[in-house]
Amino acid sequence: MVDLSVTVGGVRMKNPVMPASGSIAEGMADVVDLGRLGAIVLKTITPDLRQGVKPPRVVEYTDATLFSIGIPSKGPDYLLNHTVPFFDKFGPPVIASISADTVEDFGKLAGYITDPRIAAIEANISCPNLRAHGRAFGMDPVASAQVITAMKANTTLPIWAKLTPNVGDIAEMARCVEGAGADAVITANAILGMAIDAETMTPRLGNVVGGLTGPAVKPVILRMVNQCAEAVKIPVIGCGGIATGEDVVEYMLAGASAVQIGTTNFVHTSAMEQSIDWVADYCTRKGIARVSDLTGALMLPGDQPSEQRGAVAL
Repeated sequence: MVDLSVTVGGVRMKNPVMPASGSIAEGMADVVDLGRLGAIVLKTITPDLRQGVKPPRVVEYTDATLFSIGIPSKGPDYLLNHTVPFFDKFGPPVIASISADTVEDFGKLAGYITDPRIAAIEANISCPNLRAHGRAFGMDPVASAQVITAMKANTTLPIWAKLTPNVGDIAEMARCVEGAGADAVITANAILGMAIDAETMTPRLGNVVGGLTGPAVKPVILRMVNQCAEAVKIPVIGCGGIATGEDVVEYMLAGASAVQIGTTNFVHTSAMEQSIDWVADYCTRKGIARVSDLTGALMLPGDQPSEQRGAVAL
């Protein structure tokens, strides 16, 4: 019998598979056995009520999707009074996800939603910092560290820092949030992109720029996961382009301790459950007793030293 359990950033999970923030809502319980998941990650909330950005919000490609949603939010009270009770009854640990416009608001919101029904808080630092002229927190190592420090000062819950891939050195960002006290890093959010309608000569998104997700981004994020895993001692959670159990295993071999499945949930609602089954079968076939043994078990060609991992040969 394969032991699928993992411990990630202070949270014990029955298996390493969970949804990415924003990819499931209450209606998912009608088609997915949520009790089978390793954890349930809730949609990102903000301190205030938000409607999100103007439509159109989605552009679909063959193997990717460009989203510009804008974090619609019903606020922290709705989260505690409605969302958390709904998902808490299924059993897996509930992970809240928050975003805010300032470092101080990140800290206050983390404190406000601290609740025994919440196992950890995801810090969505890919949002714009109003005090830095809209530059995303996650693009600035100092601002990212400040967010984590503020959250740690206001809550005893584990903090998972969700990194943005839109930086030159994501390993540096991982080290910075680790130094500030983050309990895990999520690598990574969506890749910035845009789409244009040639006939109308206008952007295809109401907000012009969006985030590219889906299987097409997997090679990029897989590389980033490997770099982050080499750079920090805290767990890395892979997020980006994961659609199958084989993807889950690849991310774990690259260094991830767990994964989040996002865009695929909109297309194949059974993807998470099928991935859990596939990973269990894979471990059985390979004679792997514990799924956690897959983390960082990538076999490099020859005698290549570990410090060369992630290097690019041209």
